Amino acid sequence: MNAVEIRNLSKNFGAKQALKGLNMTVPQGAIYGFIGENGSGKSTTEKIICGLIHESGGSVKLFGRPHTDGDLRAKVGVLIESPGCYPNYSVWNNMKLQAANLGIKNADAEIVKTLKMVRMEGAAGNKYKNCSLGMKQRVGIAMALLGNPTLLVLDEPINGLDADGMRIMREVLVDLAQNHGVTVVVSSHVLSELEKVATHYGIVRGGKMLCEMTAEELEASCRTYTALQTREMSRTKMLLGCKYSRVEEDEAGYIRVYDMVPAEEIVTYLYEHGILVSEIKTDKIGLEEYYIDLMKEGR
Repeated sequence: MNAVEIRNLSKNFGAKQALKGLNMTVPQGAIYGFIGENGSGKSTTEKIICGLIHESGGSVKLFGRPHTDGDLRAKVGVLIESPGCYPNYSVWNNMKLQAANLGIKNADAEIVKTLKMVRMEGAAGNKYKNCSLGMKQRVGIAMALLGNPTLLVLDEPINGLDADGMRIMREVLVDLAQNHGVTVVVSSHVLSELEKVATHYGIVRGGKMLCEMTAEELEASCRTYTALQTREMSRTKMLLGCKYSRVEEDEAGYIRVYDMVPAEEIVTYLYEHGILVSEIKTDKIGLEEYYIDLMKEGR
């Protein structure tokens, strides 16, 4: 069963059409990376899934049932934009208020369990305003997890975090999916971090889904290249450009050859033209470069 099934979803804000027949499938148990430019329709889609706004057309099903089902709605946790917390209240008291809003029985035990899940059990007494950005994001996730939701929708939870905050957030998301059976839909512009946790991807542009794929399909689609450096980079690029179909210079100062040829062939070819290779390696493009290439193709 799929956790989310969206078909032909549209949303109009006055004369502006934010979603234009978007389709989306999120398998149960997935960490679904939802990717797109600003204004592409990510947040609008997430808000419709969570019932925060109504669609103009199309259908949304969660676990095989209409997303308007009240009982089902209680199984959806959401963190969009920022946690709605009182800054002068402690983390614990903010959690208590949320538990009361949800009518949760045995609230204290649930709060202890949930704070442990997001690695915040030692900071329950901290005032929310004194928490770091990463801690505040985890408090928001903890509040979304109260009530044991089976679907968690997160909008940009890792943006602005430092390296340690990102690491902890990665651990939390993987733990939720693998050990607690939570399906996670997460949008982020930090694609290098998203690539480390996502099992599935959806790339949206202009209110439409460009493509959906698994992490394995992304891996298979990412091109392999040979990167090298010499002391005559301009001449090297010119020579390689005459022999191979796609040769580019990257931001790190390496020349990349995207043709599937052995590195030894490139080294020999350059040596025959009087150029010695000082460094050479084979690698694959990652999610970020794949995404950028996909965006360029659509322009």
